[in-house]
Amino acid sequence: MQPLLALARAVDRASAAVGKGVAWLILLAILVSAGNAIVRKAFNMSSNTWLELQWYLFGAAFMGAAAYTLQQNEHIRIDIVYGAFSRRVQNWIDLLGHVFFLLPFVVLMAWMLVPYAWAAFQSGQISTNAGGLIIWPARAILAAGFVLLVAQALAEIVKKIAVMRGLIDDPHEFVSVHKAAELEGAALAAEVARLAAEEARK
Repeated sequence: MQPLLALARAVDRASAAVGKGVAWLILLAILVSAGNAIVRKAFNMSSNTWLELQWYLFGAAFMGAAAYTLQQNEHIRIDIVYGAFSRRVQNWIDLLGHVFFLLPFVVLMAWMLVPYAWAAFQSGQISTNAGGLIIWPARAILAAGFVLLVAQALAEIVKKIAVMRGLIDDPHEFVSVHKAAELEGAALAAEVARLAAEEARK
């Protein structure tokens, strides 16, 4: 099990590096969008190249961060139902969900998208929009995102089994929405009290 855990940790590091790195693409997409809007308004000029570049950048940020989101356990779930069970049952829900729902889906998508992207690269396919970009980078982004999701899904399965067997601590203890709000309120109250005390000492 230890070699699998070491591999899972390596996947975690890769997902975190990619996820944090692509966050800058959002800023770049904003700058491209703002520049395109300014040029269009000021000089009555525009190009589909810049519009499609925005889509590419946002798509790259979304797909690149997908595995990191999974690794951080930030995906959407119905807390009202999930939070009603014990942590042991929650672990089983997570494990079965990863094995029977998440993993088959991401494997299927990766299996379909890799040749899809390769075909676009070989044909040199270009967007049908005037002045549009080549197509294969967008498809490659999708394929790479799902390949990374496959690796992260396998890593999550390994870690979940290790948690259930008591080999590692649970890296993501479940905190309900209400509990999270209480913790945040307590932290805010403590900060206000600290600031008030500092102000009183002046």
